[in-house]
Amino acid sequence: MASRREFLTNLTKPINKEKAPQKVRPPYGLDESIFQNECIKCEDKACVASCDEQIISIDTDGTPFIKFNKNGCTFCDECAIACDMGVLDLANTHTSENLNVQFIISLESCVAHHGVICFSCKEPCIDNAILFNGMFNPVIDSDKCTGCGFCISRCPTRAIEYIIKPLPQKEEIS
Repeated sequence: MASRREFLTNLTKPINKEKAPQKVRPPYGLDESIFQNECIKCEDKACVASCDEQIISIDTDGTPFIKFNKNGCTFCDECAIACDMGVLDLANTHTSENLNVQFIISLESCVAHHGVICFSCKEPCIDNAILFNGMFNPVIDSDKCTGCGFCISRCPTRAIEYIIKPLPQKEEIS
């Protein structure tokens, strides 16, 4: 018979679930395992140098990820054109204009949700994915949002957060 302490300790242990990627990946890529297996072999990391927005970085594991701290993705195709490993490929139209991320506006941090007129996130959104109820209460329309990330660096209170979504698996695309 297990003790109460063992029972409570087991409740706090993480459940073994399939791991979702912990990084926002550049567009035109499929399947996290391809990033893990092929990008580590790439010596020139051409995707980083090809990005005019300077948002692609290489993580300690040798794989590319996107940082939204200064800019967002324009989906210019240059990273896919530069990728010699075939990880980023223009033929991957399923991920060509969406990143593996979903943005959310924090109601607590957003000044517009507290009666201050602020359109800092809406102005850079070329997809009109940020909707306002009058002049306040912005929300992100996930059907319109491509995950470009331009809104993040423009928010004066850093009220825009994101959730990383798993990349589609190669066999899911048909």
